Amino acid sequence: MHVTKMHGARNDFVVVDARVAPLNDVASFARWACDRRAGVGADGCIVLEASSIANVRMRTINADGSEAEMCGNGVRCAARLLAEAGEGERRAFDTDAGIIHTEIVAKDPEYLVRVGIGRPRVAGVLLQEPDAFVDLGNPHVVLFRNRLEDVDLEAAARELNKDPRFPAGTNVHVAVKKGARSLHVRHWERGVGLTMACGTGAVACAAVAVERGIVGSPVEVFVPGGRLVVEWNGGGEAYLIGPAVRVFDTDVNPRP
Repeated sequence: MHVTKMHGARNDFVVVDARVAPLNDVASFARWACDRRAGVGADGCIVLEASSIANVRMRTINADGSEAEMCGNGVRCAARLLAEAGEGERRAFDTDAGIIHTEIVAKDPEYLVRVGIGRPRVAGVLLQEPDAFVDLGNPHVVLFRNRLEDVDLEAAARELNKDPRFPAGTNVHVAVKKGARSLHVRHWERGVGLTMACGTGAVACAAVAVERGIVGSPVEVFVPGGRLVVEWNGGGEAYLIGPAVRVFDTDVNPRP
């Protein structure tokens, strides 16, 4: 089976075009492929399938085999893969979070993709200030603090994922203001754990900060794996701009 290893701000994926190489058991494949000792090694798998309502269907399978609604870093990687395969530089992806549109905006010195993420829905009523819940088609809890070190992110995420207010679990992020248009953020993702970046998580953090007047748009979001940019006017669709890196292509013989 042919696979491509890619990453967006070091949030890494094994990308499979299942239109060419169908997968019978995506969960088992993802658990094998994401294993950093026995497989290829990644935070998740991006599986591309045929779609009747968009250019392509994109499924996001986490390292533990669970399925996420969408992945902001993963869709950028998929957009680059399709563009380099000659399928066009503007693509519409059918995801469980809705139709996601992408556009290649630069190729040199850095390959950058702009993604229409949808309208962030910030619901601070679920949590006490300064924390907030954000629905982007997938769930996010944003914890604003004075320092990133003020939160034991893994412990906080474990507790929040036991909370009955989040029956499907939630991604958890801690954010700190660093400038008039910049944030520093760390991420914990369902089905994976701590990651170097989370695209939709970056949008969630920026949306809360813009809505509350903490920062202005566009927002530079600095994550452990690099830099992302979020554009949001406070009312319409949010856009995420970030890198898509092709690490290598290979053929594998998966043994889940």
